[in-house]
Amino acid sequence: MPIPYWREVRGRFRIWRGRRPFWAGLVTFGAGLPILYWPYANLDLGSVPLSLSTTSGAGSLLIGVLLIVLGLSLWYQPHHRMFAGIATLLLAVISLPVANFGGLLIGMLAGLVGGSLACSWNPPAVVAEPPTPDCPFTVAEPLTADEPRSDPADLPGSEVAYSTAG
Repeated sequence: MPIPYWREVRGRFRIWRGRRPFWAGLVTFGAGLPILYWPYANLDLGSVPLSLSTTSGAGSLLIGVLLIVLGLSLWYQPHHRMFAGIATLLLAVISLPVANFGGLLIGMLAGLVGGSLACSWNPPAVVAEPPTPDCPFTVAEPLTADEPRSDPADLPGSEVAYSTAG
């Protein structure tokens, strides 16, 4: 019983993921994390404390939170992908001087990749369903260059009554 359930969940997730810029949102979300983390981290290398807490704390907080929000908006509002992609690119570039070299270049590079993915993503094309067998109307195949084209007057049911009254 658990295997079909997981197949169904995996299939639904695959359909959901295919209808939106999933990877752009994931990379953009991930770009906000190192930008947000480094100014507030207290690391110890042996007995030497290492801290990157500078005056960029507020800027890092703002840029990191905005990148996380933009990543989520790419998932849940894919029609805003162009705005979110351009905003991600701008925030990633601004994070270089404002937020500890863009989260030690990790967040900046991830933001540039995520913004580029968001700007280049297109929604999947809507495919028209083929007509059902009980439907009398079908789409005609286009003529190729080798097939002769018939005169409309030669087609059945195209008898036209001409009058010569003048």
